[in-house]
Amino acid sequence: MSKEITVISSMATRQVLADLVEQYERRSGQRVVVQSVGGVAALARVQDGEPFDVVVLAADAIARLTAAGCVDAGSRVDLARSGVAVAVAAGAARPEIGSEAAVRDAILAARSIGYSTGPSGAHLARLFERWGIAGTIAPRIVQAPPGVPVGALIARGKVELGFQQTSELIHVPGIEVIGALPPGIQATTVFSAAICTASSLPDAARALIAFLASTQAESAKLAHGMEPA
Repeated sequence: MSKEITVISSMATRQVLADLVEQYERRSGQRVVVQSVGGVAALARVQDGEPFDVVVLAADAIARLTAAGCVDAGSRVDLARSGVAVAVAAGAARPEIGSEAAVRDAILAARSIGYSTGPSGAHLARLFERWGIAGTIAPRIVQAPPGVPVGALIARGKVELGFQQTSELIHVPGIEVIGALPPGIQATTVFSAAICTASSLPDAARALIAFLASTQAESAKLAHGMEPA
């Protein structure tokens, strides 16, 4: 049996990678081990030289790792795109979110607003500043700790109105995804894979990434709220 391929990713791609890795292992006989953690933590661990073979993160994080010499620049492949969705507790009132004004009103009316430390959270913070409401709602903001799904906070009653990547919300029990942010304020994150310079299995890592980017992987991406890149 060949040595296992090690992968580190953010939580946004945890479930789709779990499905795709299971498929890949069945097809290839190659064992793959994935660690999914908060995106900030994953970036830091690769920067610190932990010996992973593959890293899957938002494209801007992969660009930072490339600039730092932590990944093979020629190995980067875009895998999927994901937008930001809005969720409430199961059975709760579903606010209107069909326009920018409606989303702003829903946020102002919410008792608590949750978002993550990842790209979707940064986007929401910029929106609040642009709308001039950041100070008003600051006492009601609940930022999920790295690696903790916003949906889990909604399900536990800690957050009334939550925002996160669609892929991180759609399978959380106890919540309802009421829709995506409307086009005028939507933010799409591209998730990319690259081979770490610390990899001891670059050829095997390249074969895995090729599968993750292939048409055979598209149905799993769609099932987990993402679009193939």
